[in-house]
Amino acid sequence: MVNFRSSRSLKRMVEEVRRLTEHVAVHERIDVVLRIMARDSDGKYGQGKKLVDALEDVAQMCLLHEDFALAQRFQRFAGYARGDLFLDTVQYYYDEKARLRSEEFMRRTAAMGADRAVSALEALRAENPDASVTDALALFLGIARSTDRLGTGDGEGGIQLPTEYLKRLQEFGHMELVFRELPRPASVETARMVSEFLEDADADMLAQMLELRARRAGLAALRAAVDRPESSEGALHDCLKNQEWIFGGAFVGELARRQYTPDTILDIPLLRGDGSLHVVELKRANIEKLVIRPSGHLMLGAPVHRAVSQTQNYLRTLDEGRESILARYGIDTRRASATVVIGHPQYVSDGITPQQIADTLRTYNTHMSRIEVITYETLLQSAERMLALSSTEQTSDQAEEPTA
Repeated sequence: MVNFRSSRSLKRMVEEVRRLTEHVAVHERIDVVLRIMARDSDGKYGQGKKLVDALEDVAQMCLLHEDFALAQRFQRFAGYARGDLFLDTVQYYYDEKARLRSEEFMRRTAAMGADRAVSALEALRAENPDASVTDALALFLGIARSTDRLGTGDGEGGIQLPTEYLKRLQEFGHMELVFRELPRPASVETARMVSEFLEDADADMLAQMLELRARRAGLAALRAAVDRPESSEGALHDCLKNQEWIFGGAFVGELARRQYTPDTILDIPLLRGDGSLHVVELKRANIEKLVIRPSGHLMLGAPVHRAVSQTQNYLRTLDEGRESILARYGIDTRRASATVVIGHPQYVSDGITPQQIADTLRTYNTHMSRIEVITYETLLQSAERMLALSSTEQTSDQAEEPTA
């Protein structure tokens, strides 16, 4: 069940953002949002799917104007309006006072945890003056295992957390992210060196490091899903959501809206640099009959042809609705292109090798003008090469920096 939200704070943030852009088309879509949010006779702000769609439309228009920061802001606004994010979390990003309060809470929480750890060690020493490091580790392991027994529930004996604590849990998610990105100091001296490094480090370099790490994590999650034979199309789509970089550098972002015609819902709509649409159609990785050998010659199996036929219908529908889609959403769907991602050599039977699969697909793709068919293996290998290149460029940039 979707828990749609709206509030005066959201309306105020939208109004403030309107002053940050000069694009007329973005202003027009923001005005639509503000009209939807107008208070009714009961004093309630407008909400619901109509508001979510309007916020996502603003995000898409920002992408068209290559204002990625503003697009991300409206995607988060839409996340709040849809019920995926709490207001405190959105304010953390765009309200300096709220962010400072949140950071202070995190610092106090970390300090309190450290203080409790010291108290636990002091209690251990009082009880056992000869306690070793192993004893201390056993103590904290027991504490950690005990916390696993805590939970929430609405039945007898459970603990029902009020909303304010659920908000805190969402804040802990941000704090955990920051903590996990830091190396683990092996000593007090190492901790001091890490602290000094973070104080002097270049912000852009740190951002690049975190981005590379996030991309590696996303790629690892996709690979794990591909290697699970039971993974559904939905599971694979979850791994690829907001990971447009995996499909190459020709795309500036993933569009928030997936439906442009009444009977077509796209898996992953990507925006090219020229404002045109590229469609990614996802199928399962576990396709046994990806390539077959019916009479001595290799050819693509029926699952591939069904996927391509489905994608052709998508492109035809987008072509026919080009004028209305361009006028309403600012996306050019005429002669849109598409990629079908399907299958993996590890699941193909009949002794057909990965190289034979690649050759068969290459032959097939040479006869296609708007649709390309690739396997998850090809997608993963291409993404790995892009990551390796990015890592090499980052290392080169750091090596070229002048020393004092």
